[in-house]
Amino acid sequence: MQKILVARPIFPDVVERLKQYFEVDWNQGEALSAAELAARLADKDGALTAGEPIGAAAIASAPRLRVVSNMAVGFNNFDMAAFNAANVLGTNTPDVLNESTADFGWALMMAAARRVTESEHWLRAGKWQKWAYDSFLGTDIYGSTLGVIGMGRIGQALARRARGFNMRVMYHNRSRVSPQIEAELNAEYASKEHLLRTADHVVLVLPYTAENHHTIGAAEFALMKPSATLTNIARGGIVDDAALAVALRAKRIGAAGLDVFEGEPSVHPDLLTVSNVVLTPHIASATEATRRAMANLAADNLIAALGEGPQAGNPPNPINPEVLGKARS
Repeated sequence: MQKILVARPIFPDVVERLKQYFEVDWNQGEALSAAELAARLADKDGALTAGEPIGAAAIASAPRLRVVSNMAVGFNNFDMAAFNAANVLGTNTPDVLNESTADFGWALMMAAARRVTESEHWLRAGKWQKWAYDSFLGTDIYGSTLGVIGMGRIGQALARRARGFNMRVMYHNRSRVSPQIEAELNAEYASKEHLLRTADHVVLVLPYTAENHHTIGAAEFALMKPSATLTNIARGGIVDDAALAVALRAKRIGAAGLDVFEGEPSVHPDLLTVSNVVLTPHIASATEATRRAMANLAADNLIAALGEGPQAGNPPNPINPEVLGKARS
């Protein structure tokens, strides 16, 4: 049987599916170090990951490795140049998490705008003694302007939710979506600068790339309304977290909601000391149904890419399909 590594704990029934086809090395403990990951990959034909970095060194140390299936939409943990050079296939799990992630982005935006966690902490501390007209005044969602940076599948799902809140929708993307999609979403394309100056609520849903590193930093915060909120459900590194902490403390912007962070699971210590930010531990897709769908799709990709199962040789979600059928180099 071919050998695979499941690099972190996932649903046991999904691992049982994989055992029907492969000899499975399942890491059920803490995250593997780079050296541990390389050692476990050394004799493997495939791997199922969920964010573990796979680069040229790991690929070189695993001469049999032909596919790495990522249990995520984003694949910035993959060095795709190294994958392509070695004819190693990468796969991901798009679409199955669109609605759950959009739901959570909406919840995070609303929690930031209406100061939900800030007021809850105040209440839990026993500080609520009376009603006051100016307690925890926030920012309205209904009738406001939503700015979406990254109008892909999840960005479009967010824009659809905005219709129920009678919001104006603006978006910025590396390329415009079709006129049909713009009309369906009642969304208008804008430059990043115009969007930041205009939007009451900015949500980030763009992939992390070297070009997108610190897409939002001090210069961008200077453009935003003092009452505006920023929500990041994309990837850490898109926002300059240190600059965000400064902007929040100075009330340069009103509030922020963050599900992802630079260097996560570490969080910039300054973000932990400001009250006008909602912080969650990368859980935007965390419903049982969605995480199960992601795990099963990652398994489907791995099984098919290694020539097994009903979709043998035709994995559903190849990132670099040009290497399919090529010998490992």
